[in-house]
Amino acid sequence: MREHGRYHTGVVSPFMSDVEKLAAVRAGLPALAAGIYLNTGSVGPLPSETARAVTAMDAYELTTGRASSGYFNEFIDRMAEARAGVAAVLTTDVDTIALNHATTDGMNIAVWSIDWRPGDVAVTTQHEHPGGVGPLYALRDRAGIQVTFVAIANDDDDDTIVASFERAILPRTRLVALSHILWTTGRLMPVERIAEVAHARGARVVIDGAQSAGAIPLDVAATGADLYAVSAQKWLLGPEGMGALWCSPTILDRAIVAFAGYYSFAASDSMGSATLHPSARRLESSSWHRPSVVGFARSLGWLSMYVGLDFVYRRGAELARRARAGLAAIRGVEMLTPHDRMAGLVSFRIGGWPCQDALDELGARVFAVARVVPLIDALRISVGFFNSEDEIDRFIDAVRLLADHEPGTLPRRSLTVLGDS
Repeated sequence: MREHGRYHTGVVSPFMSDVEKLAAVRAGLPALAAGIYLNTGSVGPLPSETARAVTAMDAYELTTGRASSGYFNEFIDRMAEARAGVAAVLTTDVDTIALNHATTDGMNIAVWSIDWRPGDVAVTTQHEHPGGVGPLYALRDRAGIQVTFVAIANDDDDDTIVASFERAILPRTRLVALSHILWTTGRLMPVERIAEVAHARGARVVIDGAQSAGAIPLDVAATGADLYAVSAQKWLLGPEGMGALWCSPTILDRAIVAFAGYYSFAASDSMGSATLHPSARRLESSSWHRPSVVGFARSLGWLSMYVGLDFVYRRGAELARRARAGLAAIRGVEMLTPHDRMAGLVSFRIGGWPCQDALDELGARVFAVARVVPLIDALRISVGFFNSEDEIDRFIDAVRLLADHEPGTLPRRSLTVLGDS
């Protein structure tokens, strides 16, 4: 089992140029060979290193079994490794991290950590993902609370957004729940300022970090969040079915543990005695697919120790700005992502083109893997550190071709027209 805790660091060296490093990194992400990978905001490419770790665990469980106490104890160490990896990304202490199965899990745990009463208020935005707003709908229907939605226009600056939250956060507001980066437009939200307003009025703050963790540098405590939920499969390039929740030490003892099980307790019996873990581990409850936990830990280590988070953040930001600038320069393209408050997501519309038709054409012409965001009827690309400048430019050229035509006048598909080889 000790093999599963080691890293194969490959050929990346701190003395490499960016060009050399990018080549080594791309070699470790085989899915990049299938097309222009622009959908990390949904699910990122899986590192070979991670796949090998998951496969090795699967093989071990098949041939040796899962029942030995030694295997379980080794797995507990791998859980600790995964928590430490998340803590490194969030720039925090490992005792503040609880593992779970998705950002949605984290948002549910956070929402139900409050002792709600009928008539209490939760404030959120009109741009939240179902994984963030869904728990509020369930809470509204079950506990009789009110959910207030803050509207955010594309041209709203930070002052305007904060003022909207100031009007929405009323005396009975118990919770403010919002995304750090909106999954719709890709806008980076002024969460620190919003949290300051919420705390001054006695509300708890929970942040959906699905589009931020692994995409931008984070000091999670500085965001002002009380609880911060992240996913494994997006910008952290981990397996699906994994996530984590950060809990501020200042509210840990006041956060209701709504879901509890074996992993929640430092000690327990079936005769009335139970002691919760003193750390955020008390917010862990259900069992795990062990290969996925190992894979999550491996992806986190691959990003932090093999690639380097500085490279991830710097290059990702540069390429995203390149993509946005190139798209914004095309006549007929409407940009929805603000140039001065963005991360890795870039959302836009192409005049005269239904979004799904445009996506189908882009996929067929340059093998671009992106998505449509139905909530705002827009195309969205996710630009990662592993993309190349050539890929971004080819995608922009393909969008320009579509913008120059209507669906009925577009020339027959030809990859050579766009410089692909």
